[in-house]
Amino acid sequence: MKLKITTPIVSVTWLHENINAENLIIFDATIPKVGISISESLEKKQIIGARFFDIKKGFSLQNSQYPNTILSSNDFEQRAQNLGVNKDTCIVVYDDHGIYSAPRVWWLFKTFGFTNIAVLDGGFPEWNRNGLPVENPAKEEYEKGDFIVKYQSDKISFTDDVLLGIQQEVCITDARSRARFFAEELEPREEIRSGHIPNSFNLPYTELQVDGKMKDSVALSLIFSRVNLKQNRFIFTCGSGITACILALGLEISGNSNYSVYDGSWSEWGSRKDLPVKTK
Repeated sequence: MKLKITTPIVSVTWLHENINAENLIIFDATIPKVGISISESLEKKQIIGARFFDIKKGFSLQNSQYPNTILSSNDFEQRAQNLGVNKDTCIVVYDDHGIYSAPRVWWLFKTFGFTNIAVLDGGFPEWNRNGLPVENPAKEEYEKGDFIVKYQSDKISFTDDVLLGIQQEVCITDARSRARFFAEELEPREEIRSGHIPNSFNLPYTELQVDGKMKDSVALSLIFSRVNLKQNRFIFTCGSGITACILALGLEISGNSNYSVYDGSWSEWGSRKDLPVKTK
């Protein structure tokens, strides 16, 4: 049986029931949270059969000035193929934090034209809570896939797009904490200024979640309508392009796909002295 996903998020029950599907690939996309260290003494476990999707070293531009910069279409295609991704693959992606970095992978695939992908609601903690099968990670080689990129430029924004958006009817929405948005605390990267993009709104990604799982479509729709009263297009931003993708996921769960993600996010904006910054 070949799986076709029609929703941006799936439950651990759904994944467990479909785990033997012939076209299923499960990606573990865990990265450390900014400013939080992970104990080395904890033995890493993963969902049975999962493959590691290395956001930092494998799927971000390594010589970029800014963290997590998106790859070229050709590089993404080659690296996804090397992980065994085919045109007809069904991907479920998760992380060890609940829902933190997995939406970045979901958004990357959407941006490169692949839609048969969903985020695992609650991630590994939810899988573990339900006593579902886990294993120790092991390095593996995979049969090369035939995935082909179809770049969707409307899903990504760059600095010039955001500058234009400040002047136009675009809802620039920042997923960082309120304290970071209003410069009440310093940025984790000390070379970056504190504050936010002018005319942007603050919507901490944590407001979209309860106990590591996404809120339902009705609650999410209400949250986004409060931020964006005119129902304009969203540009999502954050610290380095990771948690902005949680906002993108939340918006799609609510039934709206009128958004893009600012790839450079505050790492770029806050470090460039030629760009305007607000603190109130």
